[in-house]
Amino acid sequence: MPDRREPPVEGMDAFFTARVDTYEEHMLASWKEVYPLFASLLPDGAREVLDLGCGTGLELDALFARRNDLRVVGVDLTPAMLDRLRAKPYAASLELIQGDYFLVPLGSARFDAALSFETLHHFPYGKKLGLYQRLFEALRPGGVYLECDYMCDTREQEDFFQAEAARLRREAGLPADAYVHYDTPLTVERQKELLTLAGFSPIEELYNDGGTVILRAWRE
Repeated sequence: MPDRREPPVEGMDAFFTARVDTYEEHMLASWKEVYPLFASLLPDGAREVLDLGCGTGLELDALFARRNDLRVVGVDLTPAMLDRLRAKPYAASLELIQGDYFLVPLGSARFDAALSFETLHHFPYGKKLGLYQRLFEALRPGGVYLECDYMCDTREQEDFFQAEAARLRREAGLPADAYVHYDTPLTVERQKELLTLAGFSPIEELYNDGGTVILRAWRE
């Protein structure tokens, strides 16, 4: 659990801007083997893809290593991350949007698939529900949502991280809705509950190493 002597919590955009040069090395150290697995779960028929919190595109590296027929809309809060992604060899297949994926219009029945990789564990239950409802609407019938993220083992862990996030915001003088880089994962059961409430069915748990989980949810 977090040490109470840790440095003050950082805003989301500032955190990633300061670490853009080391971001890929850091992420690959934890998930080098998971990115190809995640990419392999995209249905063969998916062509139009939405990537939330796309960052520098590590999950897209794995996707485009398998496929060259994709069109991807990527949304990320941090301009420095998107600048790195624009330098990737498949950049011509991307439409990149710098913005808050909770606010950016996602459209209706526009995408065959939507993705998020290690981005949504910073946000609470209610905020995720609204996003999942918008994702459901943005997918075509038969579309799929793939999520890889941190998830808790117990509700007690979930409650602890939520309380710590609230404490850190108070100590930093930040409002409750400020985006901060602090992990507040939910349990696998609560994640599945949210996706069900948003309309997804079935929901498959395809990977779980005791912390990192991959879920695949379908819009029938």
